[in-house]
Amino acid sequence: MVHVVARCVIKEGNLEKFLQILKDNIPNVLAEDGCIRYEACVDADVNIGAAADPNAVTILETWKSSAHLKTHLESKHMALYREAIKPLRQSSTVTVVKPV
Repeated sequence: MVHVVARCVIKEGNLEKFLQILKDNIPNVLAEDGCIRYEACVDADVNIGAAADPNAVTILETWKSSAHLKTHLESKHMALYREAIKPLRQSSTVTVVKPV
């Protein structure tokens, strides 16, 4: 099993459009073989940890294996998703972790 923390910072004024594209793609991802979790989150402003960023979106993913994750990343719907969000995204980071 692998977990993915994918964090995107969205260009000012584009958050709602980004979220709509992301939400439209979630059913495609959840239907993929090996997908256990694919959840979009926004920062919670609770004064714990790093300051909340109103333009940040974090996607929490869990996959049965790294092979399932690789297949996901190569899927047609993810290629279309990446192209659609490209002009909206300021930056992004991806961290993949596994249980010990």
